[in-house]
Amino acid sequence: MPIPTTKLGHIVLRVRDLARSERFYTEVLGLRKNGEVPGVMAFFSTQGNPDSHDLALMRLGPDALDSDPGRVGLYHFAYQVADEEALAQAYRTVREAGVPIVGTGDHGVSKGIYILDPDGIEIEITYELPPERWPQSANAFASTKPLVFAEP
Repeated sequence: MPIPTTKLGHIVLRVRDLARSERFYTEVLGLRKNGEVPGVMAFFSTQGNPDSHDLALMRLGPDALDSDPGRVGLYHFAYQVADEEALAQAYRTVREAGVPIVGTGDHGVSKGIYILDPDGIEIEITYELPPERWPQSANAFASTKPLVFAEP
């Protein structure tokens, strides 16, 4: 019998510089820092999330090796925003902050911006379309059209 899971609980990322990553996740992505093991780990959650954390960062140190994109493992994880205007604002925010944007996509069921954190970990900022707006004439999960955001 399968385990009756209810949602993804949290993700733990290994980072080189804990303070640098804390600034990125709080100042750019707007996460709330909920706790820490000083100099070792920090725990964050999205605004309004009552759980202890949905993201933790664990310090490895400045000599930690880069991840290998050709190996099995995490490709990216995503944070959702409320609507398409919030997604457009997120695009402007990451651009103004100098965060590397590695792609955008209209996936049919969602729209996303792909960025890199200070250690090169890929994060998607995504807006999930309501099911009634999913494409009906094709595979709703197969679209990969790029997004275009209006300049302010």
